[in-house]
Amino acid sequence: MKKIITSISTIIALALPTFAFASTWTIDPEHSNVEFKVKHLMVSNVKGNFDKHTGVVELNDKDITKSKVEVSIDTNSVNTKVQKRDEHLRSADFFDVAKFPAMTFVSKKVAKAGKDKLKVTGDLTLHGVTKQVVLDVEGPSKESKDPWGNIRRGATASTKINRKDFGLVWNAALETGGVVVGDEVTITLEIEMIKK
Repeated sequence: MKKIITSISTIIALALPTFAFASTWTIDPEHSNVEFKVKHLMVSNVKGNFDKHTGVVELNDKDITKSKVEVSIDTNSVNTKVQKRDEHLRSADFFDVAKFPAMTFVSKKVAKAGKDKLKVTGDLTLHGVTKQVVLDVEGPSKESKDPWGNIRRGATASTKINRKDFGLVWNAALETGGVVVGDEVTITLEIEMIKK
């Protein structure tokens, strides 16, 4: 009987590290930012944000490659600080927010990419189309306690996509050559997380 108890204890002890170092974090929307950048008129970049977003991160500090990320972004919350442009972006020419109110990212693989750097591969669903993308991540930072007792961590993630891959094909030609909106879009996420 003693041997059986010892064996069970050993199995539990071996299994514990997998769970003991895993923790759940929620993205703090008040201290996070989702930004995009795209070429305008072939001469400059226009930047915008999505003001509403949520997300959960499962961090495994013993084996960071076993971590997971899920993010949902409200496409109706697009904000470029120009009302007319934002209305156009919400229309069927671009995000078509009435039909596709959210874009999501669900991680599938996390790999180390150097000191405090990761490559997070996952499915980005935008405009009803799902494509695999890779986020270049700096972090996560070390834990820090805020004045209200919350434990926080942060990270920065970025990727580039071709908007046409997701069915965002609207454009207009310029008399001087080129188009109004570039195809390549840079997405950057500045994330602050609170431990649950």
